[in-house]
Amino acid sequence: MNPDLKGKITTMNDRIGADSEDVFNENFWGELDFVTNALDNVEARTYVDRRCVFFMKPLLESGTLGTKGNTQVILPRLTESYSSSQDPPEQSFPMCTLRSFPNKIEHTIAWARDLFQSYFVGPPEIVNLYLTQPDHINTTLKQQGNEKQILDSLKDFLVSDKPSDYNDCIAWARMQFEKQYSNAIQQLLYNFPSDATTSSGANFWSGPKRCPKALKFDTSNETHMGFVKAGAALHAYNYNIEARKMSTSDYAKVIDSMMIPEFKPDSNVKIQADEKEPDPNANQPAFNDQDELNNIIAALPAPKSLPGFRLNVVEFEKDDDTNHHIDFITAASNLRALNYDIAVADRHKTKFIAGKIIPAIATTTALVTGLVILELYKVIDGKDDLEQYKNGFINLALPFFGFSEPIASPKGTYQGKNGEVTIDKLWDRFEVDDITLSDFVKHFENLGLSISMVSSGVSLLYASFYPPSKTKDRLPLKMSKLLETISKKPIPEHQKNIIFEITAEDTTDEDVEVPYVMVKYRK
Repeated sequence: MNPDLKGKITTMNDRIGADSEDVFNENFWGELDFVTNALDNVEARTYVDRRCVFFMKPLLESGTLGTKGNTQVILPRLTESYSSSQDPPEQSFPMCTLRSFPNKIEHTIAWARDLFQSYFVGPPEIVNLYLTQPDHINTTLKQQGNEKQILDSLKDFLVSDKPSDYNDCIAWARMQFEKQYSNAIQQLLYNFPSDATTSSGANFWSGPKRCPKALKFDTSNETHMGFVKAGAALHAYNYNIEARKMSTSDYAKVIDSMMIPEFKPDSNVKIQADEKEPDPNANQPAFNDQDELNNIIAALPAPKSLPGFRLNVVEFEKDDDTNHHIDFITAASNLRALNYDIAVADRHKTKFIAGKIIPAIATTTALVTGLVILELYKVIDGKDDLEQYKNGFINLALPFFGFSEPIASPKGTYQGKNGEVTIDKLWDRFEVDDITLSDFVKHFENLGLSISMVSSGVSLLYASFYPPSKTKDRLPLKMSKLLETISKKPIPEHQKNIIFEITAEDTTDEDVEVPYVMVKYRK
């Protein structure tokens, strides 16, 4: 839009996060003067915020939500950071409502979104871990407490439901229709018949609870077939099977040739009737039939028998109309709605809700941009008086325009050898070169701090209670070498600095909340 900027903008399309730190490395951050943020999710915002704190960069954070907008100024050693506070959690629906008692289309869309995750994302991830992690069953599964569920999932995706061609994917999708829209509803009505009453004598199926009906599959029904087509295509993608171009009649031929087993409700199944009541399945004893677990494990193919075999994990993407993601969620949601006599939603509305799309309004965006630029002038001007800066909160629909001073970063003190020392709990840190552990400990003793513990991530490198026999080999090692030895992992090539956390006492023997330590590893 501005021809004067031609050739002066570098665009980068990589996702910002921990997995792209080889791209957005320390050189990248070090060369920036300041950062402006207009990201579309909280996870990415908090990540950029942490990076700005680490590299001491001013951050101008902003966002819009329809007619609402906000701006926040984050300045090194002056203000709190974006992550210092957080918004209240998004509204969520009670699980028993989604599982058994939906009464509006938002419930069925949320349920369908979870179904998408449980079919095409979670199990493939579990399979890939099983195939790639050495002795995954013994080292990981037994620690998680849901061994039976995970083993069943592995058996389904590697043995029982593993397709050999696209017709098998169609058959799998047809069986999922039966399982979700017929069998599950029959089981629910077995637990709570249509004429059931509560303990007070009132009708169970009343108020927000809608009495459902099981669906009978019909190849002439567009929604029924839509579920099978989208489900088959996504299941085929999981297994890297090409989804053939087939007519509806071709799908119908495959489906008509199937034998659908008759369903019989299980009297042992328990269903939560109300979110105010305890979940009858929440405190079930751990599955301890070791013989059955061993039988499932024996049925699994050994990882070494499948060299190079991996499942494709589906990454939900709402804006690609050819990937079947929204098609599946639309069909799954609308079938659920038909179960409960809820008005169905078209593809556009489903995409809007499932994708959590918030309409962007140009006037809101323009106003927020202007507020950010006003604060940017102050940053460039080098103003260091907190009262000069303003966080903005606006709502054009009211209209409301509110401004406040940024909140100052929290400060702390400790008693050093030469008197009281004030530290910024957020922005300050101790910086040292890659020295030996013994010199590291002495460095802080000279500052009046007695170190009792040194760690990096989950690796404990030093503790004052360690016996001399354990520390004598560690004290001569440089901090980087010590970390690599203890963690048994090399430091990434793009990483120049290493973060260590320390626990210490000051000269008064009081515990001190110490900022982290940054060891300069590479020049």
